[in-house]
Amino acid sequence: MTRRAMLGAIATSPLWMQSAWAQPGNLKISHQFPGGSIAQGDFRDRLCRMFAAEVEKRTRGGLKFSIYPESSLMGANAQFGALKGGSLDMALVPLSYAGAEAPEANIGLMPALVTSYEQGYAWKDAPVGRELSRILAEQGLVIVSWIWQAGGVASRGAPIVEPEDARGLKVRGGSREMDQLLRDAGATVVELPSNEIQAALRSGSLDAALTSSTSLISFRLHESAKSLTTARGGSYWFMFEPLMMSRTVFDRLPKQQQAAIMAVGADMEKFALRAARADDAAVAAVYRRAGARVIDMNTDSLRKWQAVARTTAWKEFSERSENCAKLMALAEQSIAVL
Repeated sequence: MTRRAMLGAIATSPLWMQSAWAQPGNLKISHQFPGGSIAQGDFRDRLCRMFAAEVEKRTRGGLKFSIYPESSLMGANAQFGALKGGSLDMALVPLSYAGAEAPEANIGLMPALVTSYEQGYAWKDAPVGRELSRILAEQGLVIVSWIWQAGGVASRGAPIVEPEDARGLKVRGGSREMDQLLRDAGATVVELPSNEIQAALRSGSLDAALTSSTSLISFRLHESAKSLTTARGGSYWFMFEPLMMSRTVFDRLPKQQQAAIMAVGADMEKFALRAARADDAAVAAVYRRAGARVIDMNTDSLRKWQAVARTTAWKEFSERSENCAKLMALAEQSIAVL
């Protein structure tokens, strides 16, 4: 529909339809993580609630939000397509979950590419971040908050530190390229979202799982794990897990409301960084109390994982499309020296 035809349809529509078009009103924010409150719980749920409260305040009630945690609105893997199509307003979702629909999205969980929070958060204003934002905008998505999380490995058996430690195990990686890394290390890959890891570990259909420090706590994986490799000494698992908005919905809003959303989204990044780092430290205590063996990743081990990733996962990603090749080239400009 052309802009002129759209405006004409709005002008001739009943008043209640014009009002609904001009004011989305109560926007829905979906995520897969455990619910809580602004003060307590998984920080990703808290961030959504803090964001909603602050935007409502700044818009003087012009925008209100409903939060749907624990995949209560839709499944974790359905959120990306719903955002693109405009049937979902907002979601805090691991970008790599969209890899099947948009191969470029797997840059958000590329093994050993991002190895520190400083490096990850610098993407926002770097060429790689601007290119990623452009690609997502073309697909109907607006990045509202840039959120990075380090991750570790929960295992039912011995800890996984070196690549050879994964050989023969059934392991969850979290993205196409992370799975490729694990296969190259000799593991059998099990694909499932983070909110299904606990049941798989408990049943024995999964031997180990890589996921964020926050999910290692929130999904109570310590109840099934005998060992934990933390991210305190660095990690080859850094996930980009943004708060995103449907561009269709965003574009309908008045400029002042758009500005409020983006300003509050940027403010939330400070909270996300503090909370993610706090969980990197807290997860060790949680698992130790549960009787698990806790060890940290070290630089030598991290170099080994990066060496494998560079010749396999990174290379395969770059060959998938022109966009992927450009993203990888830009990302490699920011690689930290290990």
